[in-house]
Amino acid sequence: MDTDSVSLFLALLALVAQLATLAALGLGIGARFSPGLANLRDQAVAAVAPSALTLAFLVAAVCMGGSLYFSEVADFPPCKLCWYQRYAMYPLVPILGVAAWKHFTRIRPFAMVLAAVGPLISTYHILVERGIVKESASCDPENPCSLIWVEQFGYLTIPTMALSGFLLILTLLAVSRAGDRLDDDPSDYPEREFHGHR
Repeated sequence: MDTDSVSLFLALLALVAQLATLAALGLGIGARFSPGLANLRDQAVAAVAPSALTLAFLVAAVCMGGSLYFSEVADFPPCKLCWYQRYAMYPLVPILGVAAWKHFTRIRPFAMVLAAVGPLISTYHILVERGIVKESASCDPENPCSLIWVEQFGYLTIPTMALSGFLLILTLLAVSRAGDRLDDDPSDYPEREFHGHR
């Protein structure tokens, strides 16, 4: 595939990530006001939580693969802010991979810290790209952080795609944690008792 096709494919994945994150956020907020939405949220958590760490690992791996494609195949040199986002994303691949493989949930807080730092950098990078924030003097004038290499659907750039990945990883980590709470307290999910699952 050529660079345009890969960019479009990654942009579509970013759109899916955004929709999934918004749906989870909507359910989380709506559950506070509606018993029906609370029940739907718990059903969604019960369905997704067992594979949430694996899904988070896959999201991180795709993000890493996409960034390496852009720099190593498409020859888009990463700027300073791109590198900072890589520093937050790349360690998530082995961390989440081990967590999913070994069912090691104690490592989840470390992953959440990295996944929470990433969106801050991505958001700042987006603001620099759009000229809302002035580019720092520490950025390389020959490879400025404001340079937009990819733009799909009028707004999806490389840092926007990274932001989408970070937010979905955070969402999946939160779902994984919520799943633990449901397992610890079955009364939070009446359907489990109804079906005889404890």
